[in-house]
Amino acid sequence: MKFQIEDVTVYFPYDYIYPEQYAYMIELKRALDAKGHCLLEMPTGTGKTIALLSLITSYSLSKPHTPIKLIYCTRTVHEMEKTLAELKLLHSYQIKHLGPQARILAIGLSSRKNLCVNPSVLAAENRDSVDAGCRKLTASWVRAMAAENPNVPTCQFFENYERAASSAVLPPGVYTLQDLRVFGKEKGWCPYFLARHMVQFANVVVYSYQYLLDPKVAGIISKEMQKESVVVFDEAHNIDNVCIEALSVSVRRQTLEGATRNLNRISQEIDRFKATDASRLRAEYNRLVEGLALRQNLPISDNWLSNPALPDDILKEAVPGNIRRAEHFLHVLRRLVQYIRGRLDTENVEKESPVSFVASLNSHAGIDQKTLKFCYDRLHSLMLTLEITDTDEFLHIQTICDFATLVGTYGRGFSIIIEPFDERMPHIPDPILQLSCHDASLAIKPVFDRFQSVVITSGTLSPIDLYPRLLNFHPVVSRSFTMSLTRDCICPMVLTRGSDQLPVSTKFDMRSDPGVVRNYGKLLLEMVSIVPDGIVCFFVSYSYMDGIINTWNDTGILKEIMQHKLVFIETQDVVETTLALDNYRRACDCGRGAVFFSVARGKVAEGIDFDRHYGRLVIMFGVPFQYTLSKILLARLEYLRDTFQIKEGDFLTFDALRQAAQCVGRVIRSKADYGMMIFADKRYSRHDKRSKLPSWILSHLREVNLNLSTDMALHIAKEFLRKMAQPHDKISGSGRKTLLSQEDLERMGDGSMHEMLY
Repeated sequence: MKFQIEDVTVYFPYDYIYPEQYAYMIELKRALDAKGHCLLEMPTGTGKTIALLSLITSYSLSKPHTPIKLIYCTRTVHEMEKTLAELKLLHSYQIKHLGPQARILAIGLSSRKNLCVNPSVLAAENRDSVDAGCRKLTASWVRAMAAENPNVPTCQFFENYERAASSAVLPPGVYTLQDLRVFGKEKGWCPYFLARHMVQFANVVVYSYQYLLDPKVAGIISKEMQKESVVVFDEAHNIDNVCIEALSVSVRRQTLEGATRNLNRISQEIDRFKATDASRLRAEYNRLVEGLALRQNLPISDNWLSNPALPDDILKEAVPGNIRRAEHFLHVLRRLVQYIRGRLDTENVEKESPVSFVASLNSHAGIDQKTLKFCYDRLHSLMLTLEITDTDEFLHIQTICDFATLVGTYGRGFSIIIEPFDERMPHIPDPILQLSCHDASLAIKPVFDRFQSVVITSGTLSPIDLYPRLLNFHPVVSRSFTMSLTRDCICPMVLTRGSDQLPVSTKFDMRSDPGVVRNYGKLLLEMVSIVPDGIVCFFVSYSYMDGIINTWNDTGILKEIMQHKLVFIETQDVVETTLALDNYRRACDCGRGAVFFSVARGKVAEGIDFDRHYGRLVIMFGVPFQYTLSKILLARLEYLRDTFQIKEGDFLTFDALRQAAQCVGRVIRSKADYGMMIFADKRYSRHDKRSKLPSWILSHLREVNLNLSTDMALHIAKEFLRKMAQPHDKISGSGRKTLLSQEDLERMGDGSMHEMLY
């Protein structure tokens, strides 16, 4: 269907549109017109992705003189593929209506591991090894050697791509990662470098958060992006944590041992070069006097991770004299490693600011702040000069230089925390030094400053007013949408006590109480006997899940549960969990039904959907608070309190409830779906906790369901399932339309639209 929103003709590839999708598009267009940033919370399963894509591409088509580029960021490769598949459908629809003028180029960009087509490189098991394998075949000096000696191995795909030069382009179209690999194989070109090259010309780019938020990667991939771009962060409820991880570094003893090995190897290389080709080291020295900015014109295959922190003006400065000579730089790094090793030999937890750390480093090891700032780039320059290709061997020294540059650059918003052992295992010495970032706005600030509109959207952004404070920006639009449904197909319940009227909770003083564990077991046992198909249970942590399953096993509850349904468990091993999920799905498919035990904040809670019969009920055992004694968390809470006036309790509750909402939101993935959610903890009945859940869950949480015991919950579940089993009319129900056709949109003025939505 196609319809007007003010001056934009929107092309939407389906015959019907949900009212909330229409409202979402209107708000999104307001933000684009105002050239500002926006926050939009839209319930899961209401077609958020297609609404975003169709509005922004149509907006771009309606303004051919000032085309805007869409940069769409997802969390996982799986989500990226789903987005590109939606875009493919939309693109073919637009071409059908508009003809060739609607042609666009849209590509997904991922790491070499997902795009490489050279079998010898792909044999490596992890991402860093694939990157290094690629570099060994494509670095400029390797190719120069191969020109003289044909026995030196190079990559055929990269050579063909280089030979094709300016004719190596992608024709317009929408390319998933699979399409890029197929195209690359057909033409004999390298898909990874082709995609990297085409990013600057594409109308739509879909890639991972890190490519914009992690300065080391963004410096290479995203620096060409024009200002007239719209950036979308999808599923962005954890965006503050992504920003913080991008600027945090941890150093262990293994890191220091590895760094020492790296330094010895670099030292041997320097001696070898001095004997054979001393002019290269001299040329590098002269280049460093001029400043670091000269490294920008490297061949694409030599480009390494960019700097984690430096602004452009510093790159034009000359490198400090004491690290220009290669051997002097190695001495500085050795002293730095030695100093950190000394700091790790501590018996107590230590916490200090970067400023005092740099001061103490200066007095003990004689390394000043300016030297620290340049460590990362100086290492990069040296590794290029020494023609080192196996970069995966040098990850340890990179970590040390990364740490040095961040400490030297930022004075506030960070803490350095040294812990002699993990508090949960105090008898095993495992010292760790962590530079932890507390200010999420540091990593995302360049994105807000550079691009004209940034859209942050997810199914769980409640309370929506906290995000602008955490990320330190001013949205022009911030809205939360509810779900328009023909029948109440979501049934949330808060269970506060067992059948014996004992309260249930995972509060620290209650969680190991046998009464609580027994009541949780009885709740699950009652539910497996009446709920068909799949049930998903979320626990607050792995250790709690292990403890509770062991107790259930000893008391025979688990055996009784297994008589009704099979039980599968998420572990910390990805392969085991994937296998468990596959078998869980098979058990649900064949009608046997199954229970899946999982952990909040785990892999399953973040990215796996339990739609249709795979999830008819989800039980959240407890409130998933973070481990509140963690030193890093305490330091971050203190920073949030002092800088943004966010109370500790508010932040912890907000964080726990967005995780809980994320877990229970897994069961509803479309409007035809139905499912129940049980929040099993007496703390959910308190208004201050409950009110932080997303509005689309709260609007279905009735007063009667707020303080239930197991037998009452059982009764409500039976009623709900009976109601859902009735045939229903998809189009109309209570007189409110939940599917709009093109005629409806044309008939409706703005007034009636407003009535229908609110």
